[in-house]
Amino acid sequence: MDVKSRNYLLMNRQALEKDIKTSYIMDHMISDEVLTLQEEERVKQQNTQKERAAMLINIILTKDNNSYRSFYNALLHEGYSDLAALLQEGIPAISSGNRKSSMDGMTSYVKRVLCEGGVPQRPVVFVTRPELVDAIKQKLCCLGSDPGWVTVYGMAGCGKTVLTAEALRDHHLLEGYFPGGVHWVSVGKQDKAGLLIKLQNLCSRLEHDSTLSLRPPLNIEEAKDRLRLLMLRKYHRSLLILDDIWDSWVLKAFDNQCQVLITSRDRSITDAVAGNKYEVHVESGLAHEKGLEILSLFVNMKISELPEQANCLVRECKGSPLVISLIGALLRDFPSRWEYYLKQLQNKQFKRIRKSSSYDYEAVDEAMSISVEQLNDNYKDYYKDLSILPKDVKVPTKVLCILWDMETEEVEDILQEFVNKSLLFCDRNGKSFHYYLHDLQLDFLTEKNRNQLQELHKNIVNQYKKYYKLNTPVPSQEDCMYWYNFLAYHMAGANMQKELRDLMFSLDWIKAKTELVGPAHLIHEYVEYSSILDQKGSTVRENFQEFLSLNGHLLGRQPFPDIIQLGLCQPETSEVYQQAKLHAQRETGTFYLEWINKTSLKNLYRLVVRPHRDAVYHACFSKDRQRIASCGADKTLQVFKAESGERLLEINAHDDEILCCAFSADGEFVATCSADKKVKIWNSRTGQCRRVYEEHSEQVNCCQFNNRSGPYLLATCSNDTFVKIWDLNKKYCRNTMMGHENSVNHCRFSPDDEYVASCSTDGTVKLWGVRSANELKSIEIKDFFRNVDEQPDDVEVLVKCCSWSRNGDMILVVAKNKLLLFDVKTWDLLTQVIMSHHSTIQYCDFCPDDELVAVALSHCSVELWNIKSLSKVAYCRGHMSWVHCVAFSPDGSLFLTSSDDQTIRIWETKKVCKSSDAVLKSELDVVFHNDEVMILAIYNQKHLQLINGNTDSVVTQTAAQESPISCCCLSEDLTFAAFGQESGTIKVLQLLDGKVLKSREAYKTSVQHCQFTSDYQTLISSAHDSVIQVWNWQLDECVFLRGHKEAIKDFRLLENSKLLSWSFDGTVKVWNITTGNTEKDFACHGGTVLSCAVSPDGSKFSSTSADKTAKIWSFQSSSVLHELKGHEACVRCCTFSHNNKLLATGDDKGEIRIWDMLTGALVHFCSPVTVDEGEPTHGGWVTDLSFSPDSKMLVSSGGYLKWWNVNTGESLQTFYTNGTNLKSIHVSPNFNVYVTVDNLGILYVLQKM
Repeated sequence: MDVKSRNYLLMNRQALEKDIKTSYIMDHMISDEVLTLQEEERVKQQNTQKERAAMLINIILTKDNNSYRSFYNALLHEGYSDLAALLQEGIPAISSGNRKSSMDGMTSYVKRVLCEGGVPQRPVVFVTRPELVDAIKQKLCCLGSDPGWVTVYGMAGCGKTVLTAEALRDHHLLEGYFPGGVHWVSVGKQDKAGLLIKLQNLCSRLEHDSTLSLRPPLNIEEAKDRLRLLMLRKYHRSLLILDDIWDSWVLKAFDNQCQVLITSRDRSITDAVAGNKYEVHVESGLAHEKGLEILSLFVNMKISELPEQANCLVRECKGSPLVISLIGALLRDFPSRWEYYLKQLQNKQFKRIRKSSSYDYEAVDEAMSISVEQLNDNYKDYYKDLSILPKDVKVPTKVLCILWDMETEEVEDILQEFVNKSLLFCDRNGKSFHYYLHDLQLDFLTEKNRNQLQELHKNIVNQYKKYYKLNTPVPSQEDCMYWYNFLAYHMAGANMQKELRDLMFSLDWIKAKTELVGPAHLIHEYVEYSSILDQKGSTVRENFQEFLSLNGHLLGRQPFPDIIQLGLCQPETSEVYQQAKLHAQRETGTFYLEWINKTSLKNLYRLVVRPHRDAVYHACFSKDRQRIASCGADKTLQVFKAESGERLLEINAHDDEILCCAFSADGEFVATCSADKKVKIWNSRTGQCRRVYEEHSEQVNCCQFNNRSGPYLLATCSNDTFVKIWDLNKKYCRNTMMGHENSVNHCRFSPDDEYVASCSTDGTVKLWGVRSANELKSIEIKDFFRNVDEQPDDVEVLVKCCSWSRNGDMILVVAKNKLLLFDVKTWDLLTQVIMSHHSTIQYCDFCPDDELVAVALSHCSVELWNIKSLSKVAYCRGHMSWVHCVAFSPDGSLFLTSSDDQTIRIWETKKVCKSSDAVLKSELDVVFHNDEVMILAIYNQKHLQLINGNTDSVVTQTAAQESPISCCCLSEDLTFAAFGQESGTIKVLQLLDGKVLKSREAYKTSVQHCQFTSDYQTLISSAHDSVIQVWNWQLDECVFLRGHKEAIKDFRLLENSKLLSWSFDGTVKVWNITTGNTEKDFACHGGTVLSCAVSPDGSKFSSTSADKTAKIWSFQSSSVLHELKGHEACVRCCTFSHNNKLLATGDDKGEIRIWDMLTGALVHFCSPVTVDEGEPTHGGWVTDLSFSPDSKMLVSSGGYLKWWNVNTGESLQTFYTNGTNLKSIHVSPNFNVYVTVDNLGILYVLQKM
């Protein structure tokens, strides 16, 4: 350090030590590479702030001028401008002879942006190639603020990555063009699971400072959507860099209307995506002068001083920056060996290995071989250990510390030796180092050590086991993500069958991994390693894969569900269930629930076929329902029999993924369209290609024939924004419809073939005339998505698909998680259905009966909805991955679904809608009788069933009633049952034989509630009117309770022939049911009274209302004791604790509050948990509540069931039902058995284990 600078530090030392906080200052100095992590540790070990500042200044005094500058800049950046002013005069001048500084132009702003964005650091020795760097900068500037792609392409090892990183070291470029920052992703050769991990990591990085704890996206489509939102809202005008792209399909996941730079060997890689495109070609080799410059830097000589062998060496290296760096590093250590290394390269000393790799780069092999040979024997072994590193993965130091059983410093010293010799690359990620090999180096190592790879994989697994023993890594450890992503890969590489099974069939591992990255990668591993995991006759792997597939939508949510409880819901024959049960029995302090009647759930599909070797994107029925055509990622078209799955035709139809296929109306032809931009027409019987259309300029997303016989017309739509209509008798397109501003995802002819509807990523649905090709109507679907302030959401809405009703009067449109039904004549919105917040809708199809709609959802399931009643009528599970397509047969009797899991499933519509497990109404009555659970349920709308909940057997079933049954009740002694009907009739029957004893036409509207008195002689009922009827059915006498001004909400029997009732009119009344007189009248609320509860001692009652309040009342004084405020939505339910001290209330926002009865004070707010954005804490309304007898626990129903610790307000357990909207929960007196029904009509009898 200059004497002047040193003096200024010493002069102002006292002021600096007194004021500065060292932690942030050191962060800046570390990122400027003037302070080491060891030095930072020395500072941190001091006890006081002043001592830490003194230690830091002592360290700076031993360093050079750069340290002084960095310290000064850090003071300015952290707001110590007065202290920085004291040092300003001492700032050392920048020497013009300092090559690095003059070349850099690196400001602290640039360093920060590149560090945060994960941009690789410069190699140990670097020479700039200004023409190429400038060319990349120029193309990036060409993007302006418009979305588009810059492709830097060239041979492997030609320096694309280094040049791209260098182009970004430019303050003007970053600040002027990409103020949102840069985000670097090393992609490499990936399958779908690997790509998902890359996307999850990128989303996680971009969300790092988000206030919301968002779950990782569960699939590529969801990740793409998440990324789009982040780039649009949070990182507007930022640059995404995708390094080393091999396949065009990978780019589609990043095709989000943002600015992207990619490096690739393939010039045409961006053909599959839309937007402006620019190219920079990197020549395969360095210019001769540049090669000499690299060598001169390594050996610290001027170019003119290099020996004559230098020219020959550069020529032998064939201009590869990587090879020249390898040789340069050797010469730095052995400066007299120019001739020796030249001969080594010329004589091809390294015995050539036949490579399986796509790379074929002889000079790299030679240089690598020479470099490795020069390592001492210990280091050779360490370097060999790197042969098993996964490609395109930056490995944290800690992983190698575990592998070699060494301290961090020792490992970093070894690795630095490899970095210095250009055998390894290093990146600093925050304060830790990450290491990686170039693809060419890894190819060399795996080929050289092929026979030892299994042993090397085995070694790393054994070292992991030794280090972690029986524990699993925790997220705070830097090596955590590496093990979760690659431990199974190493076990499979080592062929450690037992260890891999123990890992993959462990609920602890599944829980830990899915909590971090979701279930998709695990499902992929079950498929990838199935040959190792499967044992003869065993279905264990299938059990676990199915468990993850069916529960994937739950395993991604926050808070993370209890995986043991999910496992207990699996069939009892499943290995998952067996393991979950063992866990549950071992664990103390957590309670679990057995679903004792779960055997009633059945698989509902009729046929499963697996015609493809990859994802199935689309499938459809022929008009006669006899055949099914399918297509997908394996580029084939398949035609097979719908009845048996027998294959009729297999065609290798396109050069890229096939996105859609369609039968002509007469079944004669099948059309296909593809990411290769082509549309093809095939004879559906012979497989002969009849036509190839090549007029689209981007991938073609959808194709559909007209519906009537006659001239064959085909509609297609594409990412090129056009919809085209083709006449099969002609070679060229008949009409092109222009009007969309972004990719067109879907198109369909109207039933009469007069119109074509199209859906686009631009957020619109358009209607076109087939004859005129004119745009007739356009709807902005975005207008139907509003945020909390009722303003249109600022996020673009991708419209996925549409479907016409049979007569063409209505059209169904899908976007995000909404189904929107429009009137085609007026374009009014007729109705909308909103799916779960956790799902996006992938596809929909109208059943020909115009009532049912099938919806494919992003969480591996399909739902059927009745569009008239807006009710979900079926939930179809079974696919093990993302569902792409759903389609009804022409007569609506069947529908098919196709998925990423390579299967097509065919379902019977009636069977699915009327399956035995989906026919109970949510109104039921339960009697807990001598350890038996007896349930009276409404079956198939017109029958009553008495079900033994312990055995899941139907004890008795009544004959069908003439009118649907709307409510029912049981007598405690199980002698009588009563029910009300939609016609207004109430009936009492004898349970033993189902004989109707008495019937009464009581109401003109549907009966809502009925209940026996304690002697079973009298039945009390209410309907959609203001009168309660008290009917002594034995004597056939009736008392009418008149007084409410609006419909009765519900009622409750009190002691001594008293009744409490509450109404939509805001009042609560106490009646004498013998005389019919009102005894007390409470004007409780301004809004509807939604529920009431009576305290155990009978002295008080509570009321809750749509006015968002609850109140506690005294029966004796008829006055309000406490008004309970704080709920932000309708307060739907309430209950008192058995010890007479607490009141619990639940609202429509999913929140539960527990109040002190005596003071009215809020004791606990249940569910203050982090949840996914927009997801209510209880999955919807809280509909019912019940305390345990000791008042220590509370159970609630809503979107699912939850149990709470009353003393802390914390959630103890959650039971996720298949459906949602649980209306009530029936609890046994000992709080051990719970009964409810979901909106799919599935009955749950749960027993505490």
